[in-house]
Amino acid sequence: MNFLEAIRVALQSLWANKLRSALTLLGVVIGVAAVIAVVTFVNGINGYVAEKIFNLGADAFIISKISPVITNIDQLLEGQKRKDLTMEDYHAVAEACTHCALIGAAAVNLNGHVKYGEQSISDSWVRGLTPSHGAILNIDLTAGRWLNQNDVNNRSNVGVIGTDIVDTLFPGVDPLDKEIRVEGQLYRVIGVAKKQGKTLGQSRDNFVAIPISTYFKQFGAHSTIRISGKANGVGSQLDAAIDEARAILRARRHDLPGQPDSFVAETNASFLSIWSNLSGTFFIAMIAIAAISLVVGGIVIMNIMLVSVTERTREIGIRKAMGARRDDVLLQFLIESGTMALVGGVVGVVFGIAVAKGVTAVIGMPSAIKLWAVAAGLIVSASVGVFFGVYPAKRAARLDPIAALRFEL
Repeated sequence: MNFLEAIRVALQSLWANKLRSALTLLGVVIGVAAVIAVVTFVNGINGYVAEKIFNLGADAFIISKISPVITNIDQLLEGQKRKDLTMEDYHAVAEACTHCALIGAAAVNLNGHVKYGEQSISDSWVRGLTPSHGAILNIDLTAGRWLNQNDVNNRSNVGVIGTDIVDTLFPGVDPLDKEIRVEGQLYRVIGVAKKQGKTLGQSRDNFVAIPISTYFKQFGAHSTIRISGKANGVGSQLDAAIDEARAILRARRHDLPGQPDSFVAETNASFLSIWSNLSGTFFIAMIAIAAISLVVGGIVIMNIMLVSVTERTREIGIRKAMGARRDDVLLQFLIESGTMALVGGVVGVVFGIAVAKGVTAVIGMPSAIKLWAVAAGLIVSASVGVFFGVYPAKRAARLDPIAALRFEL
């Protein structure tokens, strides 16, 4: 029996016993599908995080009281004990940071209510910003203008809105120069921001950007701010700008020498490093779970192959009587068990991709198929079949041909 003939026999056996085959390959299918789905999600989210979520630019940084990415409760509790960052801190950095091309400040209320006429939208981000903040974070407009220094100096009731607010409050109407109510206060719309889309299912376009001085007038100046900056260049220029801003803030906030900063300064690279660590941990955990499924699937395959050896004892005896060597029988059963597992791997790959793309279509979680992951899934599944098929194959190869010919089920 040649290689292709062994594969044909294995496929015929799978087709002839459909229910048994499905139950046999279930563990392999689940294991491979889990690996493919996880790799697809992790790669998709990694690309999306780099492009959308932490896209500060290679020359930008953010300084805040608490890190935007909290990985444990200790970080949260420690951050809450720190003093708030104030507008005085922002002005000090803006005036003294010689390596900074731009410095901006932001204060955010995450639960604003916006109304125009009889239409309203809730859970909007109300952002109090300095004019430079838009340039630092690359916020583009499709209509109108951005906030300027006169708006801040005069504490003007003007705002730039996101496309969610436009679609909800102004369907078919030009929103510019219209007056909206933000938490009960009237604001004149001066600009519309370019659509940014969703982040893991949450819209980034449900916001109103107002002058930071107006924000403090309406909501009070008791909340902490975030200081954002753009360096004169990348690499060493960015490091120099961050070091200078840190030195200014440490002096203002009386941070003792040798003690950690009473704030956090982060860049795009540091955000991505935190995310890579989190996604790496998640990936390892899911791989471990998938490995358990593959081992269970391999054990089931081994049991089914032992049953197959028993059912085909007379066939093995006839083959040996006609000159088949031990290695021939061994190879035949190894090929069959490997083929069986490979079929499960193919089904698992298809199922894993279908699950990933289905979740992407439903909730918008990004996914990206990697050919190396598909190849790895198929190779691993085939390897599981071969590994767990060794014992049944050896048992078949060692059968005595005379005893095998006399065997009856």
